[in-house]
Amino acid sequence: MSEARPRNLTVDQIGYPLIGEKSVISAGKSGTFKVIHSITGETVFQGETGTLQSDEAAGTEVCTGDFSALATPGSYYVQLDDEVSAPFVIADNPYKELHQGLLKAFYLFRCGCDLEEEYAGPWSHQACHLADGTLYDDPEVKLNSTGGWHDAGDYGQYTGPGAKAVADLLLAFELYPQAFRSPLPIPETDGVTPDVLHECRYELEWLFKMQDDRTGGAFHKLTTKQFPALNVMPEDDLADLYFLPVSATATGCFAGVMALASRIYRPFDDSFADRCLAAAKRAWQWLLDHPEVPGFKNPQDIGTGEYGDEQELDERYWAAAELFRTTGDETYHMQFKALAAQQFPKYELGWADMGGYGSFAYLLGDSAKSDSTLFNQLKGGLLAEADKLASICAADGYGISLTAADYIWGSNMVLVNRAMLLLIAYHLSENSRYELIALNHLHYLMGRNPLDLSYVTGYGDRPVMHPHHRPSVGDTVSAPVPGLVAGGPNRGLNDDCMMQHLQGKAPAQCFIDDELSYAGNEVTIYWNSPAVFVVSHFVK
Repeated sequence: MSEARPRNLTVDQIGYPLIGEKSVISAGKSGTFKVIHSITGETVFQGETGTLQSDEAAGTEVCTGDFSALATPGSYYVQLDDEVSAPFVIADNPYKELHQGLLKAFYLFRCGCDLEEEYAGPWSHQACHLADGTLYDDPEVKLNSTGGWHDAGDYGQYTGPGAKAVADLLLAFELYPQAFRSPLPIPETDGVTPDVLHECRYELEWLFKMQDDRTGGAFHKLTTKQFPALNVMPEDDLADLYFLPVSATATGCFAGVMALASRIYRPFDDSFADRCLAAAKRAWQWLLDHPEVPGFKNPQDIGTGEYGDEQELDERYWAAAELFRTTGDETYHMQFKALAAQQFPKYELGWADMGGYGSFAYLLGDSAKSDSTLFNQLKGGLLAEADKLASICAADGYGISLTAADYIWGSNMVLVNRAMLLLIAYHLSENSRYELIALNHLHYLMGRNPLDLSYVTGYGDRPVMHPHHRPSVGDTVSAPVPGLVAGGPNRGLNDDCMMQHLQGKAPAQCFIDDELSYAGNEVTIYWNSPAVFVVSHFVK
């Protein structure tokens, strides 16, 4: 648990691009501020903050000091009276290393292979979870289950969340290929296929194993019956693994991500692209054959993450959209239009609400093949959602789109998902306001927040140090596995550690850097993935 007192002057602890908005947030004090060069001690900029304004989520008054006019590369800090900020850089490409770290984290999440010291550094460990898994509903059947990414601070593997994570990374590569030119490196690095595609393929090869050969549906998850203790390293987690039954939500996500992958991998590997598309089509047929399927519930003897979801229309919508975009087949278009007429969220990007991916697939596809009325309806809805988020940002002291009520379990996922939506809106409209406020979300994640914390392990002046993450707890390395996005403040205080230490705190301060705080300080692949997308936009 970090004992350092939050600084009242907060900045993006990584830094700011040379051109564009640069600002410091001051809590509880306004006035004249200085930007000082970290090496020479020279004051390079002086300005006045705005007036203090109450910020409900932060539980304090805050104001902003703008130093956008400073465009000289270097390392700096801000001072206001006797308060100083974290150091930060102003640079042409300040987020490149952060981007590499967020993406490299997926290699460090890998299951079923040795994490080699050459690539994992001190966080190397032996291969884990190598035994066959058992079909929960047919215990005589054992299937190969190796590979893929661990989902979170535990070692479970889940089809829907895994599909979301891959989708975010593939969309980032599709829209921002320039961000992925440098090797990470990882064992597959070959100088031909970008490493992001090698890494996603590691998860996709595991996802193939989650398709039930008997039916074409996708198993909901692969886990042990209960979570191991917090200090158990992955190679020491030897309990039996179970494939939990097929679900409609998992199958819809599987079909969507496989159709997307088929399109993205086509220029690099035709046979793999064909394999992805065949798997997507078979999963789609399962969905057609099972129009009404109840939501997934954990069996009584299973205590791992449920990822229960009663609404599968959004996953079917995503699958139809991706199959239409990839194949151009009008049959999928008709099915997509029928689903689009149903009522469900169409701009959300969470594991439980995947409708945003369906809308993105349609809006980013060939507009000449789309239904113009539906296209305009979906685009108008997306821009209206972006405008709604922009209004929230304008009223927030830190310039982000979280209201006090949005500081929930995984609030940082809400944060970066919304930044992702804003960047898609910018891509479709070229409205620079959306880009600017998306960058504010990144600034918040990296330290310009009420707790003066970088929520990414290993990055920033004051990063999270004690995530709820079994390898970080169980190894002998004092620093946690780097590049992991912590869940963030959670006003619900949904674990005993939070309940003990955070009573009465304002929503944006309901976070404790403690390994026991699974409801605030856990990490997941699908919190990292939208962060990769957002940072990709700002990498040259």
